[in-house]
Amino acid sequence: MGLLHRVTDKAGSTAFLVRELARAGIVGPIDPRVVPRILLALRGLGPTPALGYAMNALRRPDALALIDEAGPLTYREVHERSNALAARLHDLGVGEDDAVAIMCRNHRGFIESVVAASKLGAHQLLLNTMFGGPQITDVLAREQPVAVVYDAEFRELVAAGAERLVRVEWDDPADGAGRERPADVASAEALIAEGSRDDRPHPTVRGRMVVLTSGTTGTPKGAARQQPRSLDPVAQILSRMPLRSEERTMLAAPMFHSWGYLHFSMGFALGSTLVLRRRFDPEATLAAVAEHRATVLPVVPVMLQRIMELPDEALDRHDLSSLRIVALSGSALPGELAVRTMDRLGDVVYNLYGSTEVGWATIATPEDLRAAPGTAGRAPRGTIVRLYDDEGREVVGPGRVGRIFVGNDMRFDGYTGGGGKDVIDGLLSSGDVGHFDEGGRLHVDGRDDDMIVSGGENVFPREVEDLIADMEGVTEVAVVGVDDPGFGQRLEAHVVLDAGSDLDEDAIRAHVRHELASYKVPRAVWFLDELPRNATGKVLKRTLVGGS
Repeated sequence: MGLLHRVTDKAGSTAFLVRELARAGIVGPIDPRVVPRILLALRGLGPTPALGYAMNALRRPDALALIDEAGPLTYREVHERSNALAARLHDLGVGEDDAVAIMCRNHRGFIESVVAASKLGAHQLLLNTMFGGPQITDVLAREQPVAVVYDAEFRELVAAGAERLVRVEWDDPADGAGRERPADVASAEALIAEGSRDDRPHPTVRGRMVVLTSGTTGTPKGAARQQPRSLDPVAQILSRMPLRSEERTMLAAPMFHSWGYLHFSMGFALGSTLVLRRRFDPEATLAAVAEHRATVLPVVPVMLQRIMELPDEALDRHDLSSLRIVALSGSALPGELAVRTMDRLGDVVYNLYGSTEVGWATIATPEDLRAAPGTAGRAPRGTIVRLYDDEGREVVGPGRVGRIFVGNDMRFDGYTGGGGKDVIDGLLSSGDVGHFDEGGRLHVDGRDDDMIVSGGENVFPREVEDLIADMEGVTEVAVVGVDDPGFGQRLEAHVVLDAGSDLDEDAIRAHVRHELASYKVPRAVWFLDELPRNATGKVLKRTLVGGS
């Protein structure tokens, strides 16, 4: 019976995969003349970004792959341009199992850099475009990439950590002829013009994607994930979020973030056209949706908040009738925001809950959000979500709170510097606590530590505390997270100054802004005579809200 069960389960999984791929339009007629080349690419590249663009170049060469500020590119053009970039990166010393750091906003440069690295069998280290210079230097020293590819605007931030690395810059079309470039820095477009556009030999290594997250100290960590072994993860997403082949996606969520990268990946799996803009602007995003008749809009909740805060006349100015899906993730989605959006745009909101480490856990459909605003939804097929108490015992029953653990094919391999998340029964901790409601929907109640999520980014107060505490004139400091209507959560700093110190709020916030990413700058700084402590000397952070 055990063998029969396994055979039946495998057959059911195969049927589920075929059904979801066919419903999305991924499975369909293929020109028999290109089938041998597709099979060769499948065997040599596996389910990687390299395969995505190689296969689409064979199946739909003249279909638009992307539209950015520099104009449109077809799948054939992206495939050939990334071939050329890969060829020249290889000439410069990038090979299999090397790492390439990529620090690009949402434009063709991000996509072509990732695909070129994938074609070389190199690992893709995605740098957060909001990082400060010291963070970038630390990450590059720890992860040791052989090359860094970045937008020219980040030259000064990257410089200190990249002196001995291959450096490649993407210019911004808004800069006209581009910035004057140091002699030892290459132009990405020049490399593409020089390189061979012919298909490259398939690498023997499938490069990993490494997204930077924050560890328990707040220092950015590399969370490595192998490329999926099959299309099962695509089918799982499609079962809860009705994405369709060859649609247009206005990808506003940053692609260096797991959420934006997921939609980049879904884009090449579906043969979609990605509409990209380097910087997010709420009304410009709506204008792009209307202009290109986009059907999918992936954002993080703070982006949706800013869109919905636009005046009625701004919302009315753009025809958004093409939108079928507004896809959210990255931080908690307020139930009120979900309902308000659906009341305005129709039942189009889908909310994915997950993390860099576990991939996804649950997806809330519009029906879920109408029934239980604020819910994280249900797990798709192939994903297991369970709750455990602090003793490792499973928590069962509606309303009972426990630590959230997740199992699926997209969990990370561990941090590149070593270590990982807690594991129970083969399931990985998401770092959150939550409960299930009577309908079996998951609700996330908060972090199981003191980390906050600000505008979709993970922030640890300890890192900011240490930075402020090192300032001359500061006796001690405590940093706490507080609710924020725009960002979900923000930091507040509570500072005790040395006698005679003339530090003020502006000086402290400016110091943090200079050293750390902008989302780690405290929203407010309060000055106290002393920090409240319990009998053992531990600071009572729960009393430090709003200057208390």
